[in-house]
Amino acid sequence: MKIKKGDTVKILVGKDQGKSGVVDFVFPSENKVVVKGIQVVKKHLKPSKKNPSGGIIDLNQKINSSNIMLICPTCGVPTKIGYNLTNEAKVRICKKCKKSVEKIKS
Repeated sequence: MKIKKGDTVKILVGKDQGKSGVVDFVFPSENKVVVKGIQVVKKHLKPSKKNPSGGIIDLNQKINSSNIMLICPTCGVPTKIGYNLTNEAKVRICKKCKKSVEKIKS
């Protein structure tokens, strides 16, 4: 899967089409991701010991990874992702600007 946790992505289809957000969770076996603030649904909870008053909460649903596109941190446009082998490591690159899209860890 080419999308990783922490990537900024743009939604291509659905009710949130055109919005962008940050990936919270990745499910490679299902080919789906959870994007913060996108595909939000309401869930009604019965009263329980954890939540004695019950109520309505917001949940982020999974989105198929074919319905999102990575926003390149360098050029700032939605782009496809390619791979390049450098120093015996596989690095993700932007197909438009040909620069690495890996985040710098501080």
